[in-house]
Amino acid sequence: MKPLDDLFVVDLSRVLSGPVCSMILADMGAEVIKIEPPPLGDDSRQWGPPFVGGISTYFLSVNRNKKSLGLHLKTEEGRRILWKLIERADVVIENFRPGVLERLGFGYNAISRVNERAIYCSISGFGQTGPYSDRPGYDVIAQGESGIMDLTGYPDGPPAKLGASLADVVAGLYAFQGILLALLARQKTGRGQQVDISLLDSMVSTLTYQALIYLTTGQSPQRLGTRHPSIVPYECFKAKDGFVNIAVTNQKQWLNFCHVLGFPEIAADPRFETMKSRLANYHILKPMIDRVVSTMNRAEVMAQMLEVGIPAGPINTVGEILEDPQIKAREMVVALTHPDYGPLRMLGLPIKLSATPGTVETAPPRFGEHNREVLLKLGYGEADISRLAESGVISGTDV
Repeated sequence: MKPLDDLFVVDLSRVLSGPVCSMILADMGAEVIKIEPPPLGDDSRQWGPPFVGGISTYFLSVNRNKKSLGLHLKTEEGRRILWKLIERADVVIENFRPGVLERLGFGYNAISRVNERAIYCSISGFGQTGPYSDRPGYDVIAQGESGIMDLTGYPDGPPAKLGASLADVVAGLYAFQGILLALLARQKTGRGQQVDISLLDSMVSTLTYQALIYLTTGQSPQRLGTRHPSIVPYECFKAKDGFVNIAVTNQKQWLNFCHVLGFPEIAADPRFETMKSRLANYHILKPMIDRVVSTMNRAEVMAQMLEVGIPAGPINTVGEILEDPQIKAREMVVALTHPDYGPLRMLGLPIKLSATPGTVETAPPRFGEHNREVLLKLGYGEADISRLAESGVISGTDV
C-alpha cells in the first residue's frame, strides 16, 4: 500500500515545476495521466544534449511512474476526451500562463462546475493575481527577480544563477504540499479548490532570514560568496585537495575549533571571543583559518572537525555525491529499465515513510505510450482509437 493509492491525477503540466509535483504524487501511488500535445509532446523531450537512447535526460529526470496520452486539445474530440478524464479526476495540474487554459475552456471555474471535488493546481511564473500575473516566467527569471541571484556569488563578481533549477523544484514541492492540504480540506467540505503556486513566491519564501534583514533594517543583504551574514566561521575553505565547508555556530564549537586548528590562544582574544566580534574582525580571522586549512587535505579537516562535534563536509561534484555510500544507503539512486535505453539509474525518493513508502516502478513514458490503455478505460473501442489516431486527435507511439 502507498499513501496516495486510488488518487487519479490529470497532469497538463510540462517541463519541470508541474512534472516535479506530479512525479512525487505518482511515486506515492497516484495514477498520473500526463497529457502531451502533438507532434512531439512535452517540450523537455527535445531539451538536450545529453540524450540517452535518443531520449532527453531532462525529461527522464521528472516523469517516471506516469502514463502518457498524446492528445490534441484544439480538436473537439480531444477536448471531449479530456473532459472524460477530468470528470474522474481527484487532481488536475497545469503550469500554463494564467488565462491559457481558460481560453481552451479548461479553467478552474469550468472544471469545478463539472467536478466539484477536483483539486485544480495552477503553477505559473507570477501567480494568478497581481500586476505581473500575465507575464511568462521560467526558473532563471524567478531566481533573478526574487533576489536570490543578487545574493549568490562573490562581492566583487556578478550575480550568479544557482546550479540547479531551484525555483521550479521548490514550486513543485509547494504544489505537492498544496494539493495534499486541499485533499485534507476536501475530506471536511466535500469540495475541491484551486491551489495557486508561483515560481516567484516560491523563491521569495526561501529568503527567510535574508528577507528579515531588509524588513527590519531597510538594508538589502549583499553577496558574500560562501560565507554567512551572521555566523563566522561558516563557509567554504580551500584544502590541499579541494574545498571543504566548516560551520561553527556556537561558543562550544568555537573553542573546539580553535583547539583542533592549533591556535587556542585566539579563543579568548577579544577580537574573536564572541560571534559579534568575529563578524567585526572577519577580515583578520579568515586569513588565519585559511593558512591552517590550506596545509591539510579534506579528509584531515573533516576528521578533526567531526571528532569534536563541528559540522564539516566536502564540496562534492555531482558525480561524487551520486556515488557516495551515504546516498546509496539512503537509496537516493535507484535503478530501473527503460524500454528504449535499457538499464537506467535515477534519483530516488527523499521522503522516507516507514509503513507506506513510495516506490520507483516504471520508466518515464514514451510520448503517447498509454493512449490505448487510457482510452479503453474511458470506454473507447479499438475502432474508435484507430479513428482518433487517423484524424490526429491522439498521437505518439501507441496509435
